Amino acid sequence: MKATFGGGCFWCTEVIFQQLEGVNSVQPGYMGGQRENPTYEQVCSGATGHAEVIQIDFDEATVSYKSLLEVFFKTHDPTTLNRQGNDVGTQYRSVIFYHNEQQHSEAAEFIRQLTEHRVYDAPIVTEVSQAARFYVAESYHHDYFNNNPENPYCAAVIEPKLHKFLKSRA
Repeated sequence: MKATFGGGCFWCTEVIFQQLEGVNSVQPGYMGGQRENPTYEQVCSGATGHAEVIQIDFDEATVSYKSLLEVFFKTHDPTTLNRQGNDVGTQYRSVIFYHNEQQHSEAAEFIRQLTEHRVYDAPIVTEVSQAARFYVAESYHHDYFNNNPENPYCAAVIEPKLHKFLKSRA
């Protein structure tokens, strides 16, 4: 089964979901825009309409879609429109691309419950849209954190986020 989420920079989200049992693979890429075969530079310009996303291949017998939603909402800010931290633009929007009606209803219900329980101080702005064509990101983006731990962005942004996530699961 597939799940596709955009929660800011795909370097940050990829490494989080790689930690989950039942996740077979996590691919960074682009979805939700108008341009065919977009490049990273084109997506970063904000002109293509695509979001940086991760597409997760997962085993439903081991990890539920709801569990993936829980991790998604715990590991990014779903209340900031077109922004995650210092990353600003529509390409960094909070978005769930659903692959079937069950995912659509589960995502909508999950957001409704978060809103009802006032989990966040501000309204959730996460977009919920039908999955469109997925464009796999350039190869140097794959497994980025694990291949580039010394990169200043990885050290300053991704590593603390990963440690916080791992600590919350302990």
